[in-house]
Amino acid sequence: MTHSLAPIRSLCLAPLVVSALPCAALAQTPSTNPSGDTPFSSMAIARDEADECRVPKPPADLAETAYLRNGYRAILRILVAEEALASATCSCLLDQFTWDQALTALPRFQTSDNPRLPFNVLELYAKADALEAQVVEACAG
Repeated sequence: MTHSLAPIRSLCLAPLVVSALPCAALAQTPSTNPSGDTPFSSMAIARDEADECRVPKPPADLAETAYLRNGYRAILRILVAEEALASATCSCLLDQFTWDQALTALPRFQTSDNPRLPFNVLELYAKADALEAQVVEACAG
């Protein structure tokens, strides 16, 4: 069955009909529970075992900017990996380190006197990645 828009066009109502279509489509209420009885918590992704030893996001009060917090996170990753290599251990050492140790280690990683940019976060992350790869390699063999 085909409908003609000629009568509507002749009345200059075509734009109103066309613009009303999206509103009609939006008027339908979507279901918030599409599978019926699946609780939201069942949709959560379980953490990998490797994530248990992953340095968490730093607390917001550690530093005033995300740049600084990310740098301290990288420093903590470096400290943990260095200790794992030095002690030749393959167990997670994260619980032996604190954020204060990352702050204390800043002078070792500092590349600038600018307090807002005291280090290069990308370089710190590259160093942390390389050290963590060495730990993985040492523990795999």
